[in-house]
Amino acid sequence: KQWYQRRVAITAGGAGVIGVELGSVWQRLGAKVTAIEFLGNIGGAGIDLEIAKSLQRSLTKQGMKFKLNTKVLSAERTPEGIKVIAENKKGKKEELTSDILLVCVGRRPYTNSLGLDNIGVQVDPKGKIPVNERFQTNIENIYAIGDVIDGPMLAHKAEDEGIICVEGMLGGVPHINYDCVPSVVYTHPEVAWVGKTEEDVKAAGTPYKIGSFPMAANSRSKTNQDTDGLVKVIAHKDTDRLLGVHIVSSVAGELINEATLAMEYGASAEDIARVCHAHPTVSEALKEACVAAYAGKPINF
Repeated sequence: KQWYQRRVAITAGGAGVIGVELGSVWQRLGAKVTAIEFLGNIGGAGIDLEIAKSLQRSLTKQGMKFKLNTKVLSAERTPEGIKVIAENKKGKKEELTSDILLVCVGRRPYTNSLGLDNIGVQVDPKGKIPVNERFQTNIENIYAIGDVIDGPMLAHKAEDEGIICVEGMLGGVPHINYDCVPSVVYTHPEVAWVGKTEEDVKAAGTPYKIGSFPMAANSRSKTNQDTDGLVKVIAHKDTDRLLGVHIVSSVAGELINEATLAMEYGASAEDIARVCHAHPTVSEALKEACVAAYAGKPINF
């Protein structure tokens, strides 16, 4: 077999963000991929569950297999391959054999070897450095940003923190809205979101409404023969203010930036719905979802 035409098992967060990204690549290269995930959904803990189900349908259609609510008990190399023993939440054990085993344990702050204890910088039990609103550590002339502090481990989040941190050093007033930091899962189709999930607003007791639009009804997506996915918009039921935008599309990582800009300026669903979008473009799906959120139904579906 070619190196990419193998049986691949992904464990330890196997269907989280990193797991599905790697699995999607291997699957498209011709491997037979099985992702073993402890959670009951793919895409990690922060994803909207409706969006997670949409992504799972797309990846399953491509040939990926998922074993959710399942933990890995052991893995050992044998003449036939790597034998993985897994157990689902009902206690049923299963044996899988793969040629390659990918372990996606996620990431953690790299602070152990920085010598922080030598200068007295405090670190929490998870290895993160506590900071104030100006990104100062407990030692006022030492600052920390990015992956070593709290929040998502995203390059664009760290970049913004770096700029705002230096502006604060020079006398500015530092401010960053972490609800407006977008996340992207680089599978095919991609998944992107910004703001609150439906589960978030439900738990908070916030009155909300939803507008959605399928990529199968979008002219550009149909022309490109790339119709998997949807746009889901969550807006406040009373004020129409955007609370969250969630996208499954081959270009979700590009589309999410319009939603992020709108949310940063406190836009309503109607604000986006009334902006003229070029036709045919995939971005029209975002407009249509916003029309559905504020008016009750989209125009072209």
